[in-house]
Amino acid sequence: MAKRHLPVRPDLDQLRRQAKDLMRQIRRGDAAALADLAEHHPERVDPGSARLADSQLALARSYGVPSWPRLVLACRIVDAIWLDDEDALRTMLLKHPTSIHETARGTERCNWGPPLSYAANLGRDRIIAMLHGLGATDLDKAIGRATLQGRIDTARKLYDLMGRPQPPEDCLGGPAYTLSATGTALMFEFGARVRDADGRRLAPVDVVLETDSRKPAAKHQILEMYVRHGLELPDTPTMALHRGRIDLLEDHLRRDPLLIGRTFSHEEIYPPELGCHDEVLATHGTPLGGATLLHMCADYGEIEIAAWLLDRGMDPDAKAEVDADGFGGHTALFSAVVSQVNFWPNHSGTPHETSLTRLLLDRGADPTIRASLRKRLHPGYDEPAMHVSRDVTPLSWGERFHFKKLVSAPAMKLIAERMGLPEAGRR
Repeated sequence: MAKRHLPVRPDLDQLRRQAKDLMRQIRRGDAAALADLAEHHPERVDPGSARLADSQLALARSYGVPSWPRLVLACRIVDAIWLDDEDALRTMLLKHPTSIHETARGTERCNWGPPLSYAANLGRDRIIAMLHGLGATDLDKAIGRATLQGRIDTARKLYDLMGRPQPPEDCLGGPAYTLSATGTALMFEFGARVRDADGRRLAPVDVVLETDSRKPAAKHQILEMYVRHGLELPDTPTMALHRGRIDLLEDHLRRDPLLIGRTFSHEEIYPPELGCHDEVLATHGTPLGGATLLHMCADYGEIEIAAWLLDRGMDPDAKAEVDADGFGGHTALFSAVVSQVNFWPNHSGTPHETSLTRLLLDRGADPTIRASLRKRLHPGYDEPAMHVSRDVTPLSWGERFHFKKLVSAPAMKLIAERMGLPEAGRR
């Protein structure tokens, strides 16, 4: 059976209902429930005589929590932190003192950490002070979590509790993943470095470029901070786009008048020398390897640069390269339909849901162009299979794509309306 994932704020009432449902399914002989019982219960249990305690234990362990009482305690600890209930939390931790050093949710399948770090995620400063007084020691993790979540005042208080040390070498990683410009600035305020004493790069440029977050303005700010603190970035058109630097793109265009029509390899978009990875680990939607700057704009929500490209003669139907197996040849409209920016539509910093699609269509993009594509997603999405679509339009690419969180339904609707189709799914 697949392992279950406990929510950030688990609902104890819902878990109780799940345990009762599991018990009923076990007694009915449901195959999936029996497999759950066999896999997660430490003893062999006769399904016909299974008790609620058995289903509770199996359920807790399926979430990675060792027992039902520990799962109940985790829910109550988390609730107290969310509600900023310092007295209730103190009472629980005094009764269960070891839990102050264990993950708040009772399972290692999460990264929010022990109660103090969990509280740092939410900016619960009073609770943090109380937990520190009780002996919580996870200040390093807590400051990383606070910075990652943009809890700047909380991070400063944690830094003071730590005695204002030199931050660890990896301190820029958290705010890089969430594209927190304020968190990155705070780490530099604390003394973060972009290179170590031996000149080894510490600035996580690869994380900034490959994170599943899409906040163009924050991404630009973070990369510029790295540069101001002494990191050199490649002088390439793709890096200029990553930085949001139209002035640098203008320079590249003056040096290379054919730039607008050029395609770029995966390695040019995600430079290995900066720690970047392959096409699976570098999170993006429609394939970018062999694509144009306009395709990049669609995946990264770079509306201003997309308009600049089109103003300078970019063909809105410019196609990506076709590989040896016949995959590729897609236009930026495909990327507008299936893109990483759609995963966090409220994080792009722009009204991206239809803005880039509308821009492309207004500039004459042809929604009937067909291409064949294949895409394997980042393993963090739990969608390991290769998705293959042959001879599809932008609409059918979105309709058939297996991971719907990357698909923009508003973009598909707009394309369908422009084509005079009653539904986005009509091809």
